Amino acid sequence: MTIEWWLTYLLTTSILSLSPGSGAINTMSTGISHGYRGTVASIAGLQLGLSLHIVLVGVGLGALFSQSLLAFEMLKWAGAAYLVWLGIQQWRSAGAIDLNAVSKAMPRRRLFKRAVLVNLTNPKSIVFLAALFPQFILPHQPQLAQFLVLGITTVVVDIIVMIGYATLATRIAVWIKGPKQMKLLNRLFGGMFMAVGVLLASARKIA
Repeated sequence: MTIEWWLTYLLTTSILSLSPGSGAINTMSTGISHGYRGTVASIAGLQLGLSLHIVLVGVGLGALFSQSLLAFEMLKWAGAAYLVWLGIQQWRSAGAIDLNAVSKAMPRRRLFKRAVLVNLTNPKSIVFLAALFPQFILPHQPQLAQFLVLGITTVVVDIIVMIGYATLATRIAVWIKGPKQMKLLNRLFGGMFMAVGVLLASARKIA
């Protein structure tokens, strides 16, 4: 994997982490209601759930690649198309993030378990990873090393983004509650998803 290809992946996974979703909502609400220590436990739980998804995707894609190069290539095209579709769906979304349902104080262990379940029960996470990973795997290079690079990059980026969400929660919560602001945010990230999908497909045609 070249540094240019890794930087492309870094940008793409950053868009995924920054895009408002269940993990971001969980982190912001925990930061507001449980403080720094509770947020640390929550972020750790999110990363465990994300890591389990990464392992599942890596094992599945590794088995597929070893059996059929054609099937792997078809999955790469389907993944690029999925990114565009995901962008369209987010562009059209107009829901607002609800931070009003703030729970009572919980022990950090319970916050950790809740965060694990938030990511494990999020089908978009594993589907996105299954669509994204094949775009950056080079068939002629060792598979395990590439999966490790992509997986570690994904987790590190998500940790940084979640810390940012927790730190800025009280400042941005009011701004993103309104439907107009949320619609603008959804269109911003939706456009990014579509652009990445098109760029990946175009790069494949040139290659």
